[in-house]
Amino acid sequence: MIKYLTFIVLLLPLFAFKSDKKAYQLFDPKGKETEYSKLLDAAKDADIILFGEQHDNPIDHWMEQELTKDLYAIKKGNLILSAEMFEADDQINVNEYLSGDSSEKTFKEESKLWTNFPSDYKPLLDFAKKNKLRFIAANIPRRYANLVYTKGLLKLDSVDNEAKKWISPLPILYDSTLQCYADIFKQAMGHGGQNLPKAQAIKDATMAYFILKNFSAGKTLINYNGSYHSDHHQGIEWYLRKANPALKILTIGSTEQDSVDELEKDNLGLANFILCTPTSMSKSYRP
Repeated sequence: MIKYLTFIVLLLPLFAFKSDKKAYQLFDPKGKETEYSKLLDAAKDADIILFGEQHDNPIDHWMEQELTKDLYAIKKGNLILSAEMFEADDQINVNEYLSGDSSEKTFKEESKLWTNFPSDYKPLLDFAKKNKLRFIAANIPRRYANLVYTKGLLKLDSVDNEAKKWISPLPILYDSTLQCYADIFKQAMGHGGQNLPKAQAIKDATMAYFILKNFSAGKTLINYNGSYHSDHHQGIEWYLRKANPALKILTIGSTEQDSVDELEKDNLGLANFILCTPTSMSKSYRP
């Protein structure tokens, strides 16, 4: 009996070690640990939620789905979904899929879908379909963002007027001193001048435009986007506040660290809530 108890005591530290492995930790802007219940409580009172994800992180996608389901339980039909991952000229395809007028096969064949659509974004789209929610294709068509990258923002003036319906009204404001754009310029070591950060800005401006176009008082709109589109309350949020400073905007940022026990200094202030996962986390897809 004594030998048996000794064996159990020796095993306990091993089980304790394994149970300490965290898949994620939520932090507030100052780096203090916080809870999902506080995130949900803040989210239900927001006009606009910008959920910034790491595109290949399964925990981020799981959290998006959980928050969406829990918000729906509170908001019901007053919830609107929106996403960077669907381009504005595919809105008709999205609408027809949601209404049941087109099959999943047709939708996949005729829409510009990301590699990880089946695992990460289809569940959100299907949730909207099941619960008769609107789902906004918020991003600029990629070909026009590429046009900005290769030829500059002014080149958008020459695109067809019909195409301009899928782009933020021109000209857009652009502030090269914002950290989100200055960092892109710095990382590119100046190659291409300001065109690369401007290509990012036209995405941010267009998402903000379609978010505002589809939002109405009394509703909550949650937009799923890459975290870099809303980190440090810039990008999409900057354009939203330029248009309507009174909006109640909640941001969720995501980051990866070797350890999630403490938020690293560089990630402080990333968002209202910061979803931190270990860098060893498996990826939902490989680009």
